Amino acid sequence: MPTVHSVLPTLAPLIPEIILSVGVMVLILYGAFRGERSTEGVNVGALILLVLAFFVVIGQAPGTKVTTLSGAFIQDGFAKVMKALVLLGSAAAILLSRDYFQRARIDRFEYPILIVLCTIGMMVMVSANDLIALYLGLELQSLAAYVIASFHRDDLKSTEAGLKYFVLGALSSGMLLYGASLIYGFTGTVSFPGIVSVLNENAGFGIVLGIVFVAAAMAFKMSAVPFHMWTPDVYEGSPTPVTAFFASAPKMAAVAMTVRVFIGALPDVTAIWQQIIVFIAIASMALGSFAAIGQRNIKRLMAYSSIGNIGYALIGLAAGSEEGIRGVVIYMIIYLAMTLGAFAIILSMRRRDEMFESIEDLSGLSRTHPWMAFCLAMMMFSLAGIPPLAGFFAKFYVFAAAIKAGLVVLAVIGVVTSVVGAYYYLRVVRIMYFDEPKAPYEAMPAGSLIVLTLSSIVVILFWLLPSPLVGAAGAAAKSLF
Repeated sequence: MPTVHSVLPTLAPLIPEIILSVGVMVLILYGAFRGERSTEGVNVGALILLVLAFFVVIGQAPGTKVTTLSGAFIQDGFAKVMKALVLLGSAAAILLSRDYFQRARIDRFEYPILIVLCTIGMMVMVSANDLIALYLGLELQSLAAYVIASFHRDDLKSTEAGLKYFVLGALSSGMLLYGASLIYGFTGTVSFPGIVSVLNENAGFGIVLGIVFVAAAMAFKMSAVPFHMWTPDVYEGSPTPVTAFFASAPKMAAVAMTVRVFIGALPDVTAIWQQIIVFIAIASMALGSFAAIGQRNIKRLMAYSSIGNIGYALIGLAAGSEEGIRGVVIYMIIYLAMTLGAFAIILSMRRRDEMFESIEDLSGLSRTHPWMAFCLAMMMFSLAGIPPLAGFFAKFYVFAAAIKAGLVVLAVIGVVTSVVGAYYYLRVVRIMYFDEPKAPYEAMPAGSLIVLTLSSIVVILFWLLPSPLVGAAGAAAKSLF
């Protein structure tokens, strides 16, 4: 019989997940007994849990790599950084939601609980070291996300968004299971290290087919082309704080999961999956750049922007090198800051009880709300990759890794699509600074102001002190090789 002393080291890598799991069960009971009166307490409790888990994650000793649950779960430098990003995105989603949900009269205690459940699933995805753990984490995250998308039950668009997300998400889960079953069938193991040892000797047609199906499922979760079709509709239909959540934390987990699978389980067949990643990256960058040009809804524009940004991040993965993965991690850190900052302002586009989502509703914002206009302009310039803002360096690192790996054409295509994409980002700035102003919006809620301030610091001042984030990304990449 295992003793307490023998069990504790086994559970040590799982402490952040255990904190969230135990905490969310307490919050569920509290909410069930107190009903709607518990909403404020559950929100505060969920934030405390996420912050506590964040400090536990970043408190992990640097350079350590520990596995548990018979090797199914791994805690290393890469997991440490990506989990920290997931937790920050989830905490921001709760902060951004408070004022919006209260005004829309849909402020219920279930929302922060679903966010925490979703976060547990994402953290398992990041640390998954075999195909079964990967699928369990993915489904926990997905099931909670489907409910969150349709959280505004009385709104037709929100209900439709949840249904679309559920149907297409179920399809992608099936594709992942089929691909995983093929890989298991031809290797005889679900463990990533076990797959690596077998693929040293064998990479036949069955393995290739399995990789294709797994890559397709990964592309759906990242909202990469050609499995992006759900993204604009779900982003537009979901309540805006939910859209901000979908554009941030789940993106971190999906990219981390993809990197973990291809670098951790399939490093010796890079030539096979590299072609798939290159295609997905080019298609995502192209569609994200061209399809966003005609958008009039700011949330749909951000949806296509997220598709394009995933394409840029995948350039680093296509390189298949330590430098490339460092570029991916840096890109996702900066993307998280840019996206949350933009959505903090989008959530502040309110007059009385009416929310505005049209890009034209930003007309003359520089004269009615100079600070908001400046911050949103910085987010748009950064997303366009204009120096010296953080977005420029994000693209620089992935392009440099691609060129070093011999993928010069891919890097050139990335630069060209960046120029095309700059058009619709700069169009937002033009509308804010040169069009006639409309009636001013209400004061920015406290939660949005906190998120915007922190995001602006990262985006605007990254070039002054890049070493902490670049160093963390480098350590994360090194732990995978």
